[in-house]
Amino acid sequence: MSSKTPWQDDRGNKDVSITNREGMGSHDFPRTTGDATPAPGGPFLIGEAMTGGYGSGADILHDCTVAVDKGQIAVIVGPNGAGKSTAMKAVFGMLNLRKGRVCIDGRDITRLSPQDRVAQGMAFVPQTNNIFTSLTVEENLEMGAFLRRDDISGTMEQVYELFPILRDKRRQAAGELSGGQRQQVAVGRALMTRPQVLMLDEPTAGVSPIVMDELFDRIIEVARTGISILMVEQNARQALAIADKGYVLVQGRNAYTDTGQALLANPEVRKSFLGG
Repeated sequence: MSSKTPWQDDRGNKDVSITNREGMGSHDFPRTTGDATPAPGGPFLIGEAMTGGYGSGADILHDCTVAVDKGQIAVIVGPNGAGKSTAMKAVFGMLNLRKGRVCIDGRDITRLSPQDRVAQGMAFVPQTNNIFTSLTVEENLEMGAFLRRDDISGTMEQVYELFPILRDKRRQAAGELSGGQRQQVAVGRALMTRPQVLMLDEPTAGVSPIVMDELFDRIIEVARTGISILMVEQNARQALAIADKGYVLVQGRNAYTDTGQALLANPEVRKSFLGG
């Protein structure tokens, strides 16, 4: 390329096959349902001082804050049972907060349902049960665009450029794919909503190191389009290496918050959470 484009940085590879100024991150997402109230200032997405748990059970999160800026990658790491996935689900509205709030692009969405949050520009990929196994790859992608009323072919083409194997297998049942390919379908289906924020819960769980590296590279490409990425990941060292911001949670509380590189260099974080 003759000139350096805004999404080119030092993370991952330099494959910019889907990263164009008119790509998925450049559209105005239709906000068709729910009411969001103004909450000026702060990061593009923030779950601020969140306290809560599931149903009437004990609190799992305690004054927990996670946030991500536009077009950046924020990673939530920590030991098993630290509340990482719970924090992600709280941001997406899957549990009621007893304290705290969630804001996106200056709008308070704390009281909105998960479906209404999708209409506000959020997409969530859970760790398991994240595809329709009996449907083809292409049908899964079409299901991802359920809120849209416009032509989805351009976005589908972008997904196929991001994950070329999905184009090759677009007529195949998603349940017949490998674990890594299923994750690509899940991420692709989420991208069909043209989100402003993509939330990923353990995207590399159960895949080989080679597939993990490839998925991380694709996640970096998505961020380069201007989409914000909030990700929970057990492979903490690798995830922090691509993160603009990292959050280490312990027992539902913020233990450390810094840039990904700073957390990797922090001796206490390395000793306690990264194996030295």
